[in-house]
Amino acid sequence: MIGQLVRFGIAGGISTLIYAAVYLPLTHWVFPGDRAVLAVPFAFAVAVVCGFFLHSGWSFKGHGTRDNSGRQHLKFLVVQGIGLGLNAAFTWIVTDIMGAAPWVALIPVVTVTPLATFALNRTWVFG
Repeated sequence: MIGQLVRFGIAGGISTLIYAAVYLPLTHWVFPGDRAVLAVPFAFAVAVVCGFFLHSGWSFKGHGTRDNSGRQHLKFLVVQGIGLGLNAAFTWIVTDIMGAAPWVALIPVVTVTPLATFALNRTWVFG
């Protein structure tokens, strides 16, 4: 499991960089200030596509089973939906309620959400 966690961390780091590369420009030019939460779905969509291929082909390679019926893809999307909800909630709380800068929302986004999605991916999606 340690190897999976390390691989998940590396793949997650790549996905996080992609998320931030989409999120930060959007919050600066398109959705400034308390509207930063509107950038979350766009950033998340780009990062999740990358994340699926990294996690299924590398992070959890050799763990559990692979299901080509579409059920595993659906489970992955459900877990990502939970991650999207967490990211949106963190962003809304940090930028709208607390009035902090949009980059501050990246702190819980890159610490709490990955741990939650790792646990769900390992046990439910790829378990």
